[in-house]
Amino acid sequence: MVGLGGALLITSSCNKDLGDYGTINNNPNATTAPITSALLTNALNGLNFGVWDQGGFRTVNGIYAQYFAETQYTEASRYAKTTFNFDGFYSGSIYDLQNIINYNSDPATAVTAASFGSIKNQIAVARILKAYYFWTLTDSWGDIPYTQALKGVGAIAYDTQEIIYKDLLKELKEAVAQFDAGLNIQGDILYGGNTSKWKKFANSMRVLIALRMSKADAATGKTEFAAALADAGGVIDAAADNAALTPPGGVYQNVFYNYYVVVQRKDYAVSKTITDILSTNNDLRINAFASSTVGFPFGLTRTDAVTFANANVNYARILAPARRTETSSTVLIAAEDVKLARAEAAALGWTTENFATLYSDAIQTSFTRWGVYTATAFATYMAQPAIALGVNNIQKIALQQWLAFYPNGTQGFASWRRNGVPTLTPAPGLSAIPRRIVYGPNELQLNPTNYTTAAARYTDATGTDSQFGRLWWDR
Repeated sequence: MVGLGGALLITSSCNKDLGDYGTINNNPNATTAPITSALLTNALNGLNFGVWDQGGFRTVNGIYAQYFAETQYTEASRYAKTTFNFDGFYSGSIYDLQNIINYNSDPATAVTAASFGSIKNQIAVARILKAYYFWTLTDSWGDIPYTQALKGVGAIAYDTQEIIYKDLLKELKEAVAQFDAGLNIQGDILYGGNTSKWKKFANSMRVLIALRMSKADAATGKTEFAAALADAGGVIDAAADNAALTPPGGVYQNVFYNYYVVVQRKDYAVSKTITDILSTNNDLRINAFASSTVGFPFGLTRTDAVTFANANVNYARILAPARRTETSSTVLIAAEDVKLARAEAAALGWTTENFATLYSDAIQTSFTRWGVYTATAFATYMAQPAIALGVNNIQKIALQQWLAFYPNGTQGFASWRRNGVPTLTPAPGLSAIPRRIVYGPNELQLNPTNYTTAAARYTDATGTDSQFGRLWWDR
């Protein structure tokens, strides 16, 4: 299959000219001397779209999570089947990361690759980012090509999500242990070569992945969670360690700034689902999450959506303008995400940490990151019966997880599927909310036998490859 077995005859994403963004301004595939710093910058640059990709699968994940609502073309909000292909990731960013590993592992190229930083550190970072990309893909589609991908093989089988999840945990653990005290890696626009922060990022991912297994394999999840939390490298527990990509502006801009200001589109709004929850609970984050408090009703027909938009021109756009400037950061994992995961794990009895303290600290950290924290407002918020712990603790923690992940629709959709919090109502006139992204047409065309086998695992009354089929951890 083109792209998955090794991206045969495909030029990788390194053809993008990133100008002054990082260390890249030429094509590493056009030279016999591998420029691994350029490959890393390219792979990281792809994560600027890691929370939202106008009309792409990440945006649709956010629609299914009811973070966003469509304002005129409402097919996704009304659950029309998608046509997104994932093979471009294998021939693009993931392929770049695999080449970093290959160049640093091959004696014929390792000496040159080492000029861009410690060989072990380059490989470790590439493994961590590969894990992040694959985690995103499997949480969207479910079973995907994994163990045989990027090895120069043709059409390959899909691995089950259970196999993928457990291998991601192994990869992250080994990557953290692999770092050494060698030269800082170049091309790192996320952490500037800071290996301590990369370890925290990897361990935080381990924490989140392990917790997502809570209903599918609680025993393994508990063990892996504890191991990640106990790792000497630590986890993200302060805003300074957040995995946040900051574009430099100019050609490389915040995705929401580009959408609303540069392209000047308005097809997507903040869903009334989330603005209602925020408003009902007097949650000041609404002032940062949205441009107004007028949420857009979710799942309207095109006619009704256009009518509402015309009557409510001030409906909420995604993020307040001050939060989507040209150089606003894209946050992949934040301290509050990890603290809330730790709070849930403690409430489940997985750890002996104090879940009430972690819960409160996480919400305060989130309020602070979004610029709405004051001691008085925070105390008032936490005292509300719908927020204060005491009863329904897991559900209250889960609601805060869903809110904290915003606007990362992939994470928010996964959070809702696992815990069913908040209670989401399907689009008007429809009976169920999708549970996954269906496989794209390239799979049927280029890898039909393996596609058919994988699609059959998601069979229901609507047929195979159902968007209502449940992932392994979605119980």
